[in-house]
Amino acid sequence: MSSTQEKNIPELFGSLVFNDEVMRDKLPKDVYKALKKTISQGTHLELDVANVVAAAMKEWAVEKGATHFTHWFQPMTGITAEKHDSFISPVDGGKIVLEFSGKELVRGEPDASSFPSGGIRATFEARGYTVWDPTSYAFIKDGTLCIPTAFSSYTGEALDKKTPLLRSMDAINKQAKRVLKLFGKDVTRVLTTVGPEQEYFIIDKEAYLQRPDLIYTGRTLLGARPPKGQELEDHYFGALKPQIAAYMAELDEELWKLGILAKTKHNEVAPAQHELAPIFSTTNIAADHNQLTMELMRKVADKHGLACLLHEKPFAGINGSGKHNNWSISTDAGENLLDPGTTPHENAQFLLFLVAVIKAVDDYQDAMRISVASAGNDHRLGANEAPPAVVSIFLGEELDGVLNAIADGTPYNGVERILAHIGAQVLPHFPKDTTDRNRTSPFAFTGNKFEFRMLGSTVSIAEPNIILNTAVAEVLSQFADELESASDFLPALQALVKKTILEHRRIIFNGNGYDDAWLEEAEKRGLSNLKTTPEALAKLLSEKNVALFKKHGVYTGKELESRYEIHLENYSKIINIEALTLSDIISRDIVPAVIAYENELAELLVRKSKLGASEASLERRLLDKVSGLGSALGAKLDVLQDAIVEVSGIEDTAEQANAYRNKVFAAMNELRAIADELELLVPAKLWPLPTYGQILYSVI
Repeated sequence: MSSTQEKNIPELFGSLVFNDEVMRDKLPKDVYKALKKTISQGTHLELDVANVVAAAMKEWAVEKGATHFTHWFQPMTGITAEKHDSFISPVDGGKIVLEFSGKELVRGEPDASSFPSGGIRATFEARGYTVWDPTSYAFIKDGTLCIPTAFSSYTGEALDKKTPLLRSMDAINKQAKRVLKLFGKDVTRVLTTVGPEQEYFIIDKEAYLQRPDLIYTGRTLLGARPPKGQELEDHYFGALKPQIAAYMAELDEELWKLGILAKTKHNEVAPAQHELAPIFSTTNIAADHNQLTMELMRKVADKHGLACLLHEKPFAGINGSGKHNNWSISTDAGENLLDPGTTPHENAQFLLFLVAVIKAVDDYQDAMRISVASAGNDHRLGANEAPPAVVSIFLGEELDGVLNAIADGTPYNGVERILAHIGAQVLPHFPKDTTDRNRTSPFAFTGNKFEFRMLGSTVSIAEPNIILNTAVAEVLSQFADELESASDFLPALQALVKKTILEHRRIIFNGNGYDDAWLEEAEKRGLSNLKTTPEALAKLLSEKNVALFKKHGVYTGKELESRYEIHLENYSKIINIEALTLSDIISRDIVPAVIAYENELAELLVRKSKLGASEASLERRLLDKVSGLGSALGAKLDVLQDAIVEVSGIEDTAEQANAYRNKVFAAMNELRAIADELELLVPAKLWPLPTYGQILYSVI
């Protein structure tokens, strides 16, 4: 980025967004106030107001070069969707005018029959509606005005991820305000905020295009480990390579244009792995922005001759990618309800909200695990590169001490704030944090927020935050019920905090989550360990979970059942695609390469024999080894292909998903092990795929 561009960053930021500044400039005062009231208080938007907003929005978009508009929504595919319509309308004389009405702004009608519905709709029932979310600003992308919307069926069920997220935000807003009122605070709105840290891999595009497994599945289905992986720990926070630096600079610029608060960028642990972290935003906006971020990561990479991989585990043997969901609760006045202050043991309001989160995570630990369940994320969780599949909470030394003192009825004297002394005289002294961080914890308190670390890199952050918001809303509801009926607030509050700590301290763990001893301890504590996606999804329709979402109006029973079916089917489809891709690569690429090498060795042995050479032990040993592995490869390929046929015929979705995991996925791993061994034997000139070393170290 040039120095001129750097000076214009404030002007660049949000330049493609119909944000508050633009609205103030483009809208009449009364319309602006009505729209702001809708955004801040959730009031209904009248059509006459929508018409004025639409006209101003169209005028602004056309000035920016837009010719079309689209309702931009997030169906259950995990990616975004858009149907583009131009602004043109015909007039007499064969001419056109550019128009955009309030009705077109507020509601759209895409065909809903081809999106996942989990049985809510029959295939022939096509009508669905997109409805404008005025709390998330419209923006321009690729010459089109994009209007963030929710997506529902003709019969009213949510077919997307945004609608339940907005409902969950309403739920926690309602219950948090009840609790705050007990502390004498009458706030207009309580919001949850999120800052999702995004990990990803960048590789050379030519190498990517030579790997069918990366193209079809997002991950390498075979590939031997290179001589150098991440052992030297020299990639993490290392100097950016020129090609990567140029890519990141343009990515920042494109994100800033869309008002996305891209803040931090750096190399991650694995070779070719990187991270982007934004400043936090209101949860639904953060979800929108993260979807845009993932889209732009791929698009900008392509312009630089690169490929962006967002799969949780693109390469075996090195760290995969996750997404850390930094979550907090704040009032519209800017008060962070999870800020402990300098004396957390004396901050009753903070302690109540803290134990509410602790209880919520403990009560709904299975739902928390479900919210991050996917075929890709199963490769990471519990693999000593990401948190284990067991949900637990890290609080740190200070807060742990506070809660233990409350639970045990003992005095708490606080943790002394001290200056850190590094040892070199020239270095400044600085205040030392009262506790260390724990990167192995699934759900860690990090000062004034919780970091939910179990998310996979491709996941929409909507679902984890739906679960988190709703679970915390339920506990706050219980707390409000109890405290509102108390005759004396302070003693009741103290008793409630103590009781909650005693009943839910089992979920708190500050140690090493990678240690096998923790898994044994977690089992003793009664914590669940749902290792695979099918195993986790089986808990979604439990009586407790269904009751939770129904009570707070986040999901209906039908909507939950549909998501259960969608997630199971998606899991099975992913494993099936991976299995078919691996079968195809082995059959069409690897087997011919192995046969070609066997022929080379056999011909060499024949030539040596004709020349009367007495010693050919090296060639003979190689031929025997390659031939033996080739035979084993063929046998395992047959096993995989038979398993694909068998499992694809299972009709019950839960049974099929488990069979894909236990039979097809297992057969894939056995086949891969042989192929990876052959890769180390077959000459590079014959091996048909770019190796891990060539892929991971190709970008300069």
